[in-house]
Amino acid sequence: MAPHPAAAPPGHPWLGPPIDARPLFAPEHTALIATLRALAPADWAREAVPGWSVRDVAAHLLGDCYGRLARHRDGHREGPGFAPGEDLAAYIHRSNQEWVDAHARVSPAALSDTLELVGGQVARLFEGTDPAAPSLGVSWAGVDPAPMWLDSARELTEYWTHRQQIRHATGQGTDPDPRPLALVLDTFLRALPHTLRETTAPVGTQVQIHVTGPAGGIWTATATTAEGNWSLAEPPTGSPAALLRLDAETAWRLCVRGIEPADALTCARTEGDRGLAQAACRIVSIIR
Repeated sequence: MAPHPAAAPPGHPWLGPPIDARPLFAPEHTALIATLRALAPADWAREAVPGWSVRDVAAHLLGDCYGRLARHRDGHREGPGFAPGEDLAAYIHRSNQEWVDAHARVSPAALSDTLELVGGQVARLFEGTDPAAPSLGVSWAGVDPAPMWLDSARELTEYWTHRQQIRHATGQGTDPDPRPLALVLDTFLRALPHTLRETTAPVGTQVQIHVTGPAGGIWTATATTAEGNWSLAEPPTGSPAALLRLDAETAWRLCVRGIEPADALTCARTEGDRGLAQAACRIVSIIR
């Protein structure tokens, strides 16, 4: 697992130890720009995610960067609001699509140039943040406001995941560098207590996810009340009630729904209570 400080900030101990994503923003940005610069002209039109081309994903990343600078550096609060009856997921998907559509006239070269400039500013912004400060909510972890360490780690996973989608669309595999993948997995697995929130079990029951490989680790969620509250802060005690063992590729793709839980379970090894393992496999670390 990625290195992190020893103790969680007050108020969020159930999230587990903080993650320090700050040193990885600059190298992740460099890797993204290198990936974009190496694309052939035809690559930009390839489908990266359903309905979006590589160029669309690059435009979306640019929107993320501008949004982060506007909110956290410049204190700018204007922009699209919620439509009547719209929930958070629908609002985000709509506003993202509007941004991508508005940038259809922007060329791949111009997108790369602008991302190189603006993304570098975002990396510097995150490098100067206070990990314990309150920040944007992380809905898939069930916390709002979230501590900055979780918000920034979540943002790093966004950039990393979209870079992998671009790589996959253009015939490349997942970046094998274990350091960013370890941080991505550690961040994604912070969704486990929220995932289990409707799963009741005796206090002290433990559900464990073991991700194999050099970027992997072990995450243990412990039932702290009989009503569905779970925590990543409790140490493992003996054998867990359920163990879900996944390889790193399956784990990160599951968390962003590049693979469905039923398919992930066919690749997994489970021990103990099958129902608890299946509940853990419903983990999702994006807004859907």
